[in-house]
Amino acid sequence: MRVPLSWLREYVDLPATETGRDVQAKLVSAGLEVETVEQLGADLKGPLVVGQVLTIEELEGFKKPIRFCTVDVGAAGGTSQAFGSGEDSGRPQEIVCGARNFAVGDKVVVVLPGAVLPGGFAISARKTYGKTSHGMICSSEELGMGDDGTKGIIVLPPQHEVGTDAIELLELVDEVLDIAVTPDRGYCLSLRGIAREAATAYGLPLRDPALLDVPGPNAFGYPVEVADPLGCDRFTARTVTGLDPEARSPIWLQRRLQKAGMRPVSLAVDITNYVMLELGQPLHAYDRARVQGTIGVRRAEAGEKLATLDGVTRTLDADDLVITDDRGPIGLAGVMGGANTEIDETDGTTTEVVIEAAHFDPVSVARTARRHKLSSEASRRFERGVDPLAGAAAAQRTVDLLVLLAGGTAEAGVTEIIAPSAPRTITIPADHPDKVAGVEYGRETVVRRLQEVGCDVYGQDELIVTVPSWRPDLTDPNDLAEEVIRLEGYENLPSTLPKLPAGRGLTGRQRLHRRVGRVLAGAGYVEALNYPFIGEAVLDQLGIDTDDPRRTLVTLVNPLSDEEPALRTTLLPGLLSALRRNDGRGSHDLALFETGLVFRPTGREAIPTRLPVDRRPTDEELATLDTALPRQPRRAAVVLAGAREQAGWWGQGRPADWADAVEAARLVAREAGVELTVRADQHAPWHPGRCAALYAGETFVGHAGELHPRVVKAMHLPERTCAMEVELDLLEAAGAGLPTGPRISAFPVATQDVALVVDKFVPHTDVEAALRAGAGELLEAIRLFDVYENDDQLGEGKKSLAYALRFRAADRTLTVDEASAARDAAVALAGERTGAVLRG
Repeated sequence: MRVPLSWLREYVDLPATETGRDVQAKLVSAGLEVETVEQLGADLKGPLVVGQVLTIEELEGFKKPIRFCTVDVGAAGGTSQAFGSGEDSGRPQEIVCGARNFAVGDKVVVVLPGAVLPGGFAISARKTYGKTSHGMICSSEELGMGDDGTKGIIVLPPQHEVGTDAIELLELVDEVLDIAVTPDRGYCLSLRGIAREAATAYGLPLRDPALLDVPGPNAFGYPVEVADPLGCDRFTARTVTGLDPEARSPIWLQRRLQKAGMRPVSLAVDITNYVMLELGQPLHAYDRARVQGTIGVRRAEAGEKLATLDGVTRTLDADDLVITDDRGPIGLAGVMGGANTEIDETDGTTTEVVIEAAHFDPVSVARTARRHKLSSEASRRFERGVDPLAGAAAAQRTVDLLVLLAGGTAEAGVTEIIAPSAPRTITIPADHPDKVAGVEYGRETVVRRLQEVGCDVYGQDELIVTVPSWRPDLTDPNDLAEEVIRLEGYENLPSTLPKLPAGRGLTGRQRLHRRVGRVLAGAGYVEALNYPFIGEAVLDQLGIDTDDPRRTLVTLVNPLSDEEPALRTTLLPGLLSALRRNDGRGSHDLALFETGLVFRPTGREAIPTRLPVDRRPTDEELATLDTALPRQPRRAAVVLAGAREQAGWWGQGRPADWADAVEAARLVAREAGVELTVRADQHAPWHPGRCAALYAGETFVGHAGELHPRVVKAMHLPERTCAMEVELDLLEAAGAGLPTGPRISAFPVATQDVALVVDKFVPHTDVEAALRAGAGELLEAIRLFDVYENDDQLGEGKKSLAYALRFRAADRTLTVDEASAARDAAVALAGERTGAVLRG
């Protein structure tokens, strides 16, 4: 919101010595975000005067049209550096100009030699296009006024006298405060709201521009029907006839709009914009001749069409609130009007207008604006809250300006439709702000500050506060306490650091989380932090079945993106998207990891209750709140693609494969003090033949392996992409706490090799588990070092698995017989469980 200081002074008698910087400091102290103070015309220097074009000579022989003009500038003609005084006083100036939007007799703005324009551009007499130009005929952009829509020089109304100081006439010197209005302070999107804050900050009275004599409603107003009182609880309509179609916005009106960041368009439109900036109430003016029948307010019918003022024909949704006449929609309520009833200034035929000043539901306006991607000055205000009682005053102010500036006549008819409502009241203990702030304000201060906000306050120890209509954000005692604290000054609050309990440190879960991150980073993985949002589409791409628990999603009420409206149930979608994005940008050898929460609803979540803020919630209340939350296990996941080991002078490289994903899981598990057991499995999105289920003892903790080719194709991933995901909470529960280093024995190792023949379908992990169980406590390590298949030597459907068994005792040197006995026991148990036989 851009607020010219000269305009603000109309409503608050600010001290004459107060600058924009001083006002900024006061408003910032009151809680407003004043981002900048723009100094308009700070480097502008005259003479800058009103001139009248006497003659125009078209110069030939140039690539673009050039005109040589003589301009009467009055007495200023003898005060510039181009002329002396005496007989040259009042002499017309000769000026070269390339603009075409003026004619002989027009009044224009002339800057004379010796002047300085915004940006430090000094003006002097100079020769150009074969002529000497003594000054310049100015456009609005050259004077720092902004765009006025003409794309040419300024043509003034004829009533302004030649020689008048244009700096004062055009109000070129001013200060403009640029205020970032937060969503809960919608009333500050108006001069009325900012003036109220300034008056409170300075302790001065406010001249409220909404305090007007407004006639009451009667039966002679323009007919209006509101079919949806929830979407539109107030609608005021006024009619003005006899408008002069040739009337144009006066300079003061145009300049205030320009300083506020709006472009002047036409008188009727400029007046509605001006009143909106002044009072905060969006308005719309309809050409009465183009409105057919009764004006109505209703929900749109799905598929209805409306051509809005921006020239776009829009297909309406059934939830859109629309303004209608007998033909159908003529405007999107609170967002933008329709093109079929706009005031057309090009043909100059509009002589009667209907003024609409209505109050629409903020949520409905916000959703319509987002649905149609159509944000407007009106929607910005309705979304943040408009004073519902300001509509009648805004309509009256608009009527008064149309009568004054366009020569119109206000019809006696006044239409005002009001849905029944009552003022909002809040009960608050008088010492509640004291408890919130930790400062003793006292009842008198609390009452005075709430009254300055606009509240009516009654009561002694228990205050009954009636909230003003322009503050829809005040809904509970804490909001009122915030207003008291804000007006008393946040800078006056004492700074008190909370006392932290000593010696607790990180929890075991936090320490495990950090260790996992360090070990994966040490193994060459790069951490990728992703948004925790997904949609059904990515679950389809991953090939997840409809009855899979990962399909049970927690859907957000107000998602950042309609394509990802739910919380993730797995870490893989975000990681795979990051891998695809980096691969598309030329990084083909990738190893990424992420640790974070997933959200797995159980279906037994209760509706949460609102906890108190005046005390610490009880353990039972906190437990009730926990039951409303979905299960949120912490997980770790990795994805790999490209080369795992680079080729070089040291030898051949190696591509990442499913074994690397399994090894990443083992690294994570070791940090929890767990050794994983790997079993073959089939689970989306992994390849059925290259998918490993991971177990900590008998507890399932996750999966690892190579992704299914269909998933790789659907998500546009590199070939043979691999992934792993494990649940850290289960690993922590299964582990022995911090991992310990291996015990080093002083006695020698005894190594025994065995080659076992098994059926091809028998997994290596089953054979290894049997050997480990049969070997007993003397077995230190087991390693598969060879897999051999040959139907001629081994028999059809057979394979040979060769293992190296390492035996060691902690207290003695093993004998050959002891090592052989342990090996034979291991082979015997493997034969019993898997049908393995020693290879001959």
